[in-house]
Amino acid sequence: MITPRVAAVLTTIAAAVALLTTTAPPAQADGPGVGTPWVVTLGDSYISGEAGRWAGSSNASSARADALGPSAYYDNASGTGETINRCHRSKSSEAYIGGGVNGLNLACSGARTTTSNGDNFKPGLDFADFGAGKQGQAKMLQGFATTHRVGMVVVSIGGNDFNFADVVQQCVIDFLASPSWWKDYCYDDSSVKANFTAANVAAVRARIRTALLNVATAMRNAGYADSQWTLLVQNYPSPIARGSGFRYSESGYTRQSTGGCGFWNRDADWANDSALPTINGAVFGAVADTGLTNARTLDLSSAFNGRRLCENTVGLYEERGIASWTSPGAVDQTEWINQIRTVSTCCSSSPYYIQESLHPNYWAQLATRSCVRQAWNAGAPRSGKCTIAGTGLVNGEPRMALN
Repeated sequence: MITPRVAAVLTTIAAAVALLTTTAPPAQADGPGVGTPWVVTLGDSYISGEAGRWAGSSNASSARADALGPSAYYDNASGTGETINRCHRSKSSEAYIGGGVNGLNLACSGARTTTSNGDNFKPGLDFADFGAGKQGQAKMLQGFATTHRVGMVVVSIGGNDFNFADVVQQCVIDFLASPSWWKDYCYDDSSVKANFTAANVAAVRARIRTALLNVATAMRNAGYADSQWTLLVQNYPSPIARGSGFRYSESGYTRQSTGGCGFWNRDADWANDSALPTINGAVFGAVADTGLTNARTLDLSSAFNGRRLCENTVGLYEERGIASWTSPGAVDQTEWINQIRTVSTCCSSSPYYIQESLHPNYWAQLATRSCVRQAWNAGAPRSGKCTIAGTGLVNGEPRMALN
C-alpha cells in the first residue's frame, strides 16, 4: 500500500525526471570547436591546384606525365565537372592533408583579392553574392564554417593583383620577338614596370590585407573566436632558376620551343631577384598589417629549387630516359613546374591549358601538401619555410621539411 508520503516522493521524482528529459541539450552539430577538423584553402591558382594534373613534362607524349587524367579538376559533388568553370581545383591540391583532417578547396585559378563577375566568374576573398554558385570565397567560407569545424584556413592571394600572367606573357613575347644578339628584355617594359612601382606595391599590399581581414570576419561571423582557428598565409615559389641555372642556351628558340621557358637570362634574374621578392614582401607585409594574432606564414619562395622549369638539375622525360611519372626516381629528375604553353603548343587537340603555364604541377602540389601538414602540426599550427629534404617519395609525396 502506497502511503500519501510515498506517493508525494514518487511524484516529485517523476517530475524531476521529466524536467531532465525535456531540458537536456540536444547533441550539438559540427561547427566552431566541434567535430572533425577541416583545412580550407582559399585564393588563386597557386593553391587551387592549377597544373595539378601533370607530373613533369614531355614533348614526346603527354601520357608520360599525366598523373590524374582528364578529370583532374572535377570538384563537383558527382565528380563529373567543375563547380566553377576553370577554377581548376585539382585532386592533388594541398588542401587534402589527411591524417584525420578533412580538406575543402574553395580557391580558384585566376582569382584576385576581389570578385570578378565578368565572362568568367572568379571569386575573390570577399563577400560578393551574385546568386547560387556565384559567391566570394569569404562568403563561401562563412557558410561552410558555420556547420563544420574549420581548424585552419590556408590562403594564397596577390599574384594576380600584380598581373602575374600578363608579366609572364610579356617576357615570353620579348624572348620570341628578339634575337640573342639584340635582346628585348621585359623587366624594363613600361607595362611590366607599372606593376612594381612603390605606389602599386603599396596598393596591392593594402588589398591583400583587406582580403585577409575578410577571412577573419567570415570566421567571426560563423561563430569562431580567433583562438579557435588559424590563418596560414603562403607566399609564392620561384618557378624558374636564375639565368645561369637554365639547361637550354639563350641562342635560338630552344628555351621556348623545347623547354617552354622563354625568358632571357637577365629577365630570369630579375624575376628571382626583384619581382618575386617584391610580391612576397607585399604578401607577408599584409599579414603583419592585419594585426591578427592567429596568423601564421608558410614560406614557399625556394620550395622547388632544384626542380624548377628548365633548371639544369632536371629534364623532360625523354631527356632523362624515363618512361613515365610512375617510374622510380621520376620525382627527382623531372620538373615540378609546368611548361609555358602558347596557342601552338596547347588547346585544339592537346590536353593542356594555357592557364596551366608556369604553375606548380602534381609533384609540387604534393610537396606543398606535406608542408601544409607540417604547418598544421597536429592541431597546433606553426609558421615555417618549406624546402626539399631529400630524394624519393614518402607515402607518395616528395620529401619536404618545414624549418
